[in-house]
Amino acid sequence: MIKIEPILTFRKVLILSALLMIGSSLTMAQPGRETKSGMKQLIDEQFSFAAKQYKVLAKTVPANVMPRYYDPKKNKLVTSSTKWWCSGFFPGTLLYIYEYTKDTGILNEAKNRLAILEKEKHFKGNHDLGFMMFCSFGNAYRILKNPAYKNTLDTSAASLATRYRPSIKAIQSWDSDESLACPVIIDNMMNLELLSWVSDHGGNPRYREIAVTHANTTITNHFRPDYSSYHVIDYDLKTGKVLKKVTAQGASDSSAWSRGQGWGLYGYTMMYRFTKDKHYLNQAKNIARFILSNPNMPADMIPYWDFNAPGIPNVPRDASSGALMASALLELGQYAGKAEQKTYVAAAEKMLRSLSSDAYRARLGENGGFLLMHSTGSFPVKSEVDVPLTYADYYFLEALSRYKKWYL
Repeated sequence: MIKIEPILTFRKVLILSALLMIGSSLTMAQPGRETKSGMKQLIDEQFSFAAKQYKVLAKTVPANVMPRYYDPKKNKLVTSSTKWWCSGFFPGTLLYIYEYTKDTGILNEAKNRLAILEKEKHFKGNHDLGFMMFCSFGNAYRILKNPAYKNTLDTSAASLATRYRPSIKAIQSWDSDESLACPVIIDNMMNLELLSWVSDHGGNPRYREIAVTHANTTITNHFRPDYSSYHVIDYDLKTGKVLKKVTAQGASDSSAWSRGQGWGLYGYTMMYRFTKDKHYLNQAKNIARFILSNPNMPADMIPYWDFNAPGIPNVPRDASSGALMASALLELGQYAGKAEQKTYVAAAEKMLRSLSSDAYRARLGENGGFLLMHSTGSFPVKSEVDVPLTYADYYFLEALSRYKKWYL
């Protein structure tokens, strides 16, 4: 088992010093007008490419399923039913592309995919409705203002709220099995956006209360002293007591699974957006500090699949983590002071430039039609290792869109 070094006072000082050095080196490379011009061109190029590439992808995906990933070794596209947790990312990505390019062919494809996904508003089998329905119908309503899409979101929030367990003060992620009594995973922070948004747009105020309570419980139980996160917390459903802290997708129970750190960063930044509770803002900043000052963060800022993975640097990267973190850092920059904002934006920019390079971004017509290469789904069970993933593309385009909206 990988052990994380105890957090001592002098080490905290070293971490803070390292972060200041990182921020300084990153911001020195951000001169202003020239950088903005270069980023505008980069963003334009990525969305233009995305419109062409996703038409390639759309042609290969049967009408009644969603793309999941592409296996480059077998030259095979793997699809999923609409109940798969990633089912909302394909229509969500199409909508980001349409919003930027106004390509009506892309919009029509998005509408077709929304139509087959809509029935999942009643799904109660796990916590993933936020991913499934808000990344898709949330963007659809924001862009197209179709009232039917809002109704879908309202029903989806009601379905997700059924998984709230008052005894543990959290939303149960997965159903119990022989190894876990009542598991709650850090990924669940992302689904709070659906609940919070619906409450803020005329829905049941109880959904927002559930989101806040879940976020508070997660702060209490999921995080270590260095602000890294456990993946899974297992609760006693009767007493609310924490039974164990483990992982399902990380290198070990005590390691910092990279995408999990991104879920936490994004989730608490988003919760600050809805509540303006500085407790959440401070949590997001502390998570950002852990990520950006981590000695195992590669020079190109695209994380290894786990910050404590055995064998670093000869282990797979996770482009989805880099895209997710970039998007979260750009929003966090909106709520930070000038010095912190420069650090967050510069780090996100480095991630986006790396992801836009030939090292990670595919060539037109290749990679099964996906945008990004080199993501890792679940390394421990050898599932989706070093492949393109739908959510990597989604958060990549979201981050590019946010950069243009907020910083150009």
